[in-house]
Amino acid sequence: MKNAYTFAFLLCFGSLLAQNNVPSQTDLRIYGIIDAVSATNIEKDVRALADFGTRNTFSDTLSDTRGIGAARRYIKAEFEKTSKNCNSCLEVFYQKDLVTPEMGNRIPKETYVVNVVAIQRGTKYPNRYVIMSGDIDSRASNTMDFETDAPGANDNASGMAGTLEAARVLSKYKFENSIIYVGLSGEEQGLFGGKGLADYAKRKGWDIIGILNNDMIGNIEGVDGVISNRDFRIFSEPVPANETEKQRNARRFYGGEVDGISRQLARYIHKNVSNYMPEMNPMMIYRLDRFGRGGHHRPFNDLGFAGIRIMEAHENYTQQHQDIRIEDGIEFGDTVEHVNFPYAAKLTAVNAINLASLAWAPPSPQTVEIGGIVEADVKLKWSKVDGAAGYKIYWRDTTSPTWDHSRFVGDVSEATLDGIVIDNSFFGVAAVGANGHESLVVFPNAILR
Repeated sequence: MKNAYTFAFLLCFGSLLAQNNVPSQTDLRIYGIIDAVSATNIEKDVRALADFGTRNTFSDTLSDTRGIGAARRYIKAEFEKTSKNCNSCLEVFYQKDLVTPEMGNRIPKETYVVNVVAIQRGTKYPNRYVIMSGDIDSRASNTMDFETDAPGANDNASGMAGTLEAARVLSKYKFENSIIYVGLSGEEQGLFGGKGLADYAKRKGWDIIGILNNDMIGNIEGVDGVISNRDFRIFSEPVPANETEKQRNARRFYGGEVDGISRQLARYIHKNVSNYMPEMNPMMIYRLDRFGRGGHHRPFNDLGFAGIRIMEAHENYTQQHQDIRIEDGIEFGDTVEHVNFPYAAKLTAVNAINLASLAWAPPSPQTVEIGGIVEADVKLKWSKVDGAAGYKIYWRDTTSPTWDHSRFVGDVSEATLDGIVIDNSFFGVAAVGANGHESLVVFPNAILR
């Protein structure tokens, strides 16, 4: 009965919004996506990948039962099964680059780093992409050891299995923008798979909305004793690594130290999860990655693309980068028994709803101008984009991590916020589609004269 009342309220509220030309902020398809994610499917894929013994980048490439070659063929076959079930809606292929010992101290011999890519083309913007990635490779205690068993169940069969499952679920839908699901290799040797795909994207002229890198999404019991199946972290860098000297100088006067494109992607995910999965606790971490460490979103960040890392909140270091053994009564090793599959399914759903929302959204405004110096009101002006039914202005206290206030202003290219002083808040603008899905927020990048 409660659900019936809720549904009726949403229908009435949606009708009222429609009468005022305000796109609905609730898309019932998102709940269908959440419900469709299968922990059983994720468990199947994690077990299959762990059963290849080791997926070290330099392990066997010819065997069908052991090594990195068998793992990437399994992943490609799973993407192809999904594509067959959606009338060939995925373009599946290998993308590879040669690495040599001269390129890093974790490369014992020359080999190809091979990524497995599946593209679900958008109906309106086929060259605009939102990406979900997992890592194919695993490692033992010694990353140069490509013979010892390294099942890598959580690090990172969990992220790879989530990517395969997101493709299965979202392949049932059509999107205006393209979605890429990818298994990246060579992560443990120095993020070579991510670098290879980021360079490939640059050469191909891909317009990348953002990459959601999933690295370890299956552990709920931390080495610190905390157990939680609701917390997860979103890592994001504050400003683009390739920003210009002019942009750096401007930040001293106009702000924006924590408002780069990757941080906006993190805020987008936080907001979407809070709206559609309120049982989850997204923790925005103001850092590129864990302290002194890196993930496969970083090569994309290096080239100026938005990218974040989604992962568990409570890690257990005895299960990471460890040979399988028992020492002083402690079980070491990244084995299947330590993966919580319902939790991995929740974080897969986190990814899936954000991939869908971004893929259903119009492009972001290219330019956002702001004015209101020594005035009582803030003025904003932006470039209109194809596919937008209107625009929403966001603002927040300068110390707030999230966009806390917003106003839908309709299908216009400028607006004034009366009585809001420019000095006391930060502002941004997002495009809103007729379906209610929004682009990433754009922080002002020009001064309104």
